[in-house]
Amino acid sequence: MADVLVVDDEPSIREFLEVLLSKYGHQTRTAGSLREAREALEVKAPELVVTDFRLGRESGLDVLKAARALPLPPEVIVVTAFGTPASAVEAMRQGAYDYVTKPFDNDELMLLVERAVEKRSLRAENRQLRSSALGASVFMGSSPAMQQVWSIVQKVAPTRATVLVTGESGTGKEVVARAIHLLSPRAGHPFVPVNCGAIAEGVLESELFGHVKGAFTGATSDRQGLLVSAGEGTVMLDEVGELPLGTQVKLLRVLQERQVKPVGSSREVPFEARIVAATNRNLEAEVKAGRFREDLLFRLNVISLEVPPLRQRREDVPRLAEFFLERIARELGRPRLRLSSESLEALQRFSFPGNVRQMQNVIERAATLSDTDELGLASLPPLVQGTATPMEAEPDLSLPVGFSLERHLDTIERRYLHEALRRSGGSKMKAAEQLGLSFRSFRYRLAKHGLPPDDA
Repeated sequence: MADVLVVDDEPSIREFLEVLLSKYGHQTRTAGSLREAREALEVKAPELVVTDFRLGRESGLDVLKAARALPLPPEVIVVTAFGTPASAVEAMRQGAYDYVTKPFDNDELMLLVERAVEKRSLRAENRQLRSSALGASVFMGSSPAMQQVWSIVQKVAPTRATVLVTGESGTGKEVVARAIHLLSPRAGHPFVPVNCGAIAEGVLESELFGHVKGAFTGATSDRQGLLVSAGEGTVMLDEVGELPLGTQVKLLRVLQERQVKPVGSSREVPFEARIVAATNRNLEAEVKAGRFREDLLFRLNVISLEVPPLRQRREDVPRLAEFFLERIARELGRPRLRLSSESLEALQRFSFPGNVRQMQNVIERAATLSDTDELGLASLPPLVQGTATPMEAEPDLSLPVGFSLERHLDTIERRYLHEALRRSGGSKMKAAEQLGLSFRSFRYRLAKHGLPPDDA
């Protein structure tokens, strides 16, 4: 269904086209003159304009020019009298999508309408994708470290190569993965992120590879896995370091053969999606510890891309702060929001252990709670202001008699677990995110310290 503007000086033709277009599900507005057409275009830009070439003493070419001058111009179909090819040629030269001659065939006209609407929809989608890719470049910043990341993104995006994105929690690994997708020929297809650490092992295989009816309790019908349903898009395997060894073996085979075997099926199904993996773990160390398969690492690590932490690119802080503030200001309907110079200085001084995600939360909190348009130093959390002692402060490095490093680290870890749970109001998923841990790893640490691993 599309918004169509019909321009014709004959009321009977306007009424006929309005009924015909409505029959095919389109919303239709009408105009009987050039002036009315311009007014309708100013009120709301349509997706398609169908205009007669002759509007009394006026010309439909002027309607075409007015439509083409809009920021996101609609497609235009021009209706011409039989035997006037010169007018049709002139309309096409000035940017009309196509023309149809009177008396026109209804089916021919509706076929043109559908094709024109589809073309306009693709143009709008491509524009949005380009805008998203531009936003990703702004997000990444202008520091030398991030410019190198952006350079690699642009080089690998057009290829089919599997990419492994590494970096601390909160650095923006998913943004990098999305940028690779948006700058690739796959941009018009789905981008599907999968958090491998937040889904139980059996469920994860069903999510990725699909299942057949009766494969397990609750499998009441066949279901395509995400690798197949993503089509020619991109699947991001986030927290890939959290995959259980059994799933790693199956994923390795899937990546080698480019085919999936749904759970409970003996039939293999090919898939076209590109794989981008991400992790905050050191997978080489995981391989040495026996927790990650070396052959799977080789398969995933065709192109390696490390996203540096925010503390190593402090020159990006002002630009990122403005980026986040502009976005939250639009959401809040407060376009005049701005950061004071003192706030910007405090943001640049702070180490941001939670990286870009933490910084985004700080900006959002300040903008939401501020009563004024200028976000002063007082609008920032005490930790960022420098008026509170951070948990990351330099510890006491004295070594008393009987000191046990293991016991000391256990005590600190337990304190962090308690603090994260307190700040998250008891939500284990949010607490895990604050600590940069997967949900599975967080539950393991709770159990290690004798804390209840199940949700209250």
